[in-house]
Amino acid sequence: MNGAIETSASRPGQAYLTTKRFGRVLLSLTFVLVLTVLVSSLLGSERVSLVRALTGPAEDNVDALILLHIRLPRILLGLVVGGALSAAGAALQALLRNPLAEPHIMGVSGGAALGGVIALVIGKGADVSRASLVPLGAFGGALATMAVIYRLGTVRGRVQPYTLLLAGVVCNGFTGALIMFVNAIADFFQAHGILFWLMGSLATQSYRLVGAIAAYVLIAAASLLLHARDFNALTLGEEGAQQLGVDVQRTRRVAFVASSFLVGAAVSVSGMIGFVGLIVPHVTRLLFGPDYRLLLPASMLLGGCFLVLADTLARSLLGAVEIPVGVVTALCGGPFFLYLLRREGGRNIV
Repeated sequence: MNGAIETSASRPGQAYLTTKRFGRVLLSLTFVLVLTVLVSSLLGSERVSLVRALTGPAEDNVDALILLHIRLPRILLGLVVGGALSAAGAALQALLRNPLAEPHIMGVSGGAALGGVIALVIGKGADVSRASLVPLGAFGGALATMAVIYRLGTVRGRVQPYTLLLAGVVCNGFTGALIMFVNAIADFFQAHGILFWLMGSLATQSYRLVGAIAAYVLIAAASLLLHARDFNALTLGEEGAQQLGVDVQRTRRVAFVASSFLVGAAVSVSGMIGFVGLIVPHVTRLLFGPDYRLLLPASMLLGGCFLVLADTLARSLLGAVEIPVGVVTALCGGPFFLYLLRREGGRNIV
């Protein structure tokens, strides 16, 4: 087929996905990602010289300290979290055939945050690594919330996209109330840490923790990529996908668990950072088309770039005063959501 990777989900007038195009797009996005990392590492309230950081004396090298021990772990974490949230958002939009589906809006991030907060409070003083306890609690909270939303959004055996979205909004408010309750009964120091964590932050992370979360994310993302063809078929509807031989229920189970894992891993280290999973998959779809075999990896790369740039703005805009990165993404995502809501309001999406 001359290297063609044909897909029935391609839109009229849109080129089929080929091996050459697949490699060219991912190579270009990788270059953009590397450039983003380089530029972001040099920007901040304190100017850093890359030459002095890499070639200067090991002792009293302030540039190396800022670049290698403060900014670079933070940037790498931004790449991981942005990629995880973007992949989860793209998968949810495919499964629910709802362009407004996104982990934060649907309450999945809220459920993950609730699980993480409970793990933080219960695990105080316990001989358990934060890198394992909090992600476990966040994953459990995300999975439980996803199951509740899916059950509420299923009417007579069929998923109703907008019913499911409304159920997610309600669950988001409910989990928010429970988080405030847990925060109220926690001690002062725990409550302060929980509040700052919930606003969304990529600060104060180690390479070891970033590596652990990256391993979680890669495993979950790989499971989604293995089902990319099934996601393409699901764009035709449940009946159309079944006629093409797709086990719809199995695909949904795998994708829901993988998405919960991605959201839980992201929330456990960064708190609630919203709208990344809404903005990035839509932009990626506009740039490169709807084929999920390209959309998923491209969304992960672009999501990492987006969150790193948002975090760079958050820590640079007001000098020494740092804005939570969740505030920056919300300021970008709120108007974008309203635009999509208005655009899709007149369409009948089933």
